Amino acid sequence: MGVGTSHGNGLFFRTLTEKQAMDIHHASCQILEETGMVIHHEEAVELLRQAGALVENGNHVYFPTYLVQQALQSAPSRVTLYNRSGGAALHLEGSNVYFGTGSDTLNYLDPNTLQRRKWLQEDVANGIKICDKSPNIDFVMSMGLLSDVDPRMINREQYAIMVQNTEKPQVVIAEDGDTLRDIIEMAAVAVGGKERLRQKPLFMLYTEPTSPLQHPKESVDKLLIAAENGVPTNFACGGVAGASVPVTVGAALVQANAEALSGLVIHQLKAKGAPFVYGYGNSPLDMRTMQAIYATPEAILYQGGMVDLAHYYQLPSWGYAGCCNSKVCDEQAIMESTQFTLMGALQGCNIMHDVFYMEFGLTGSLELLVISNEVIERTRRLLRGIDTDKESLGVEAIMRVGPGGNFLGDEHTAAHFRQNWRPELSDFSNYENWSENGSKTMADRARERIKTILETHHPKPVTEEVRAGIEAVLIKAREKCAVPRSRYKGKRGK
Repeated sequence: MGVGTSHGNGLFFRTLTEKQAMDIHHASCQILEETGMVIHHEEAVELLRQAGALVENGNHVYFPTYLVQQALQSAPSRVTLYNRSGGAALHLEGSNVYFGTGSDTLNYLDPNTLQRRKWLQEDVANGIKICDKSPNIDFVMSMGLLSDVDPRMINREQYAIMVQNTEKPQVVIAEDGDTLRDIIEMAAVAVGGKERLRQKPLFMLYTEPTSPLQHPKESVDKLLIAAENGVPTNFACGGVAGASVPVTVGAALVQANAEALSGLVIHQLKAKGAPFVYGYGNSPLDMRTMQAIYATPEAILYQGGMVDLAHYYQLPSWGYAGCCNSKVCDEQAIMESTQFTLMGALQGCNIMHDVFYMEFGLTGSLELLVISNEVIERTRRLLRGIDTDKESLGVEAIMRVGPGGNFLGDEHTAAHFRQNWRPELSDFSNYENWSENGSKTMADRARERIKTILETHHPKPVTEEVRAGIEAVLIKAREKCAVPRSRYKGKRGK
C-alpha cells in the first residue's frame, strides 16, 4: 500500500502489491477450478462445456484456468463511451477517472420540502437535468425507481427520461433481457441506428451474479445480449462482507474476483473481444444493525484492491464514489461521500457511480449531488499534481521580488493566479461578510443552485423524429406488458 506519482497523471494510491494481486488471482482461479459456479442458464453452460469446462448436475460448472487466461487475453484493455451526438466522452483505460450517479433509489429527498418521498417521472427528469448541467458529473444512471409507472416498465421509462434529458453517456439497469433489448432499441433511435450504436456505444450495462458463486438466468441473459450487440458491460458482485462474501477484505476480494472472472469467461465465449468493464462493489455488514454500509475503511480497501486487480488484468475498472450512509445531507454525508470520492480517484478507478446515494443506497439527494460536483472538481485538481516546468518554478520571479518584497504586484502572480482552483459553492468570505449575505450553509447554497439550474438550464433536445421513435418503442413494450397507455401521462422531460 502506498502513495506516489504516476507517469504524467498526477497522484495515485495503490492498495495491493504486484505479488498480492497475483496471489488473489491464483486463489480465485483455484475457487473456479475446484468449487466452481452454479449457472442457471442453458446457453452459457453449453458455451462453457464446449470450451472444455467440466459440468456436473446440469449446471454446476468448473472453470479450467486456461479459460480465464483466454478471456483476459481477448477482452479489450480500453473501452470508450460516447455521448448522444457521437463524441467520445469517457476513455476507460489506465487511471482515467469518471463520475456519475446511481440507479433505482427507492426514496427522493425533495430539496424543496426536505421530505423523503417516492420518485416521480418529473423528479428523475429534474435530476438528469442537474447532471447535464454539472460539469464534473460525467455520466448518468436512472437515479430513482419511478412510482408513477407500471413496475414492469420502470427501467424502460427511466431510460427514455435519461436519453432525452442529457447528451451524456449512461450506465443502465435492466430487469431482464427483453428490457435490455428495448433499451438498445431506444439508444439506437437516439444515435442513428444499431450499427452506429455498436461503433460508438452510448451506454454501459450493469448486471450482477448472485453471491456466493451463482449466476441467475436474467443476469446471464443480459450479459450475452450485451456481448452480442457490442454493448460494454460490467458483471459486478454486489457482495455483503460477512453475509454473501467472506468477512475479511482479502477473502471477499478472492470470491468477488472469481465471480467477475467467470462472468468474463462467459461473455468472451459469446463474443470474443466484446467490451467488458471489470469490477465489483463489496460492502461490509454492520453486525450491530445488520445493514450493508458504504464508505468505511474496509469498503475503500475493497475498491482499492479491485482497482489494482483491474490494472493487473489490464481491464477498465468500475466502482463507487460520492455515496454515504447518512439519512440527510449533513456532516456525516459529506465526510463519507468525500472520502470515497477522493480515494476512488487516487486509486484510479475508471468509472465510479452512486454519486448522490444516501441511506445505504435507499435515498437520493440532489443536494449531495451538486456538492459532490464541487468535491470532484477539487479532487481532479489534486490529481493533476504539481507542475515543475521553468515558468511554474518561478525562479526569476523569486529573484525579482527578492528579500522582504511581496508578490501581489509581480507579473508572475498576474499571469498565474487564475490557475488556482476556485469554488462555485464553498464560501471563502470572512464571518462578517458571510453573515451579511444570509449566513447560508453549504446545504442552503446547494438548494439555491438546484433551483437556478431547474429554472434556467435546458438540455439539448432530441429531434421530434427521435422522440417519436423512442415513444414507439415504449408503446410496443407497454402493449407487450399489457399496460394501458392511459396510465402513462406523466412528464418525461423535454
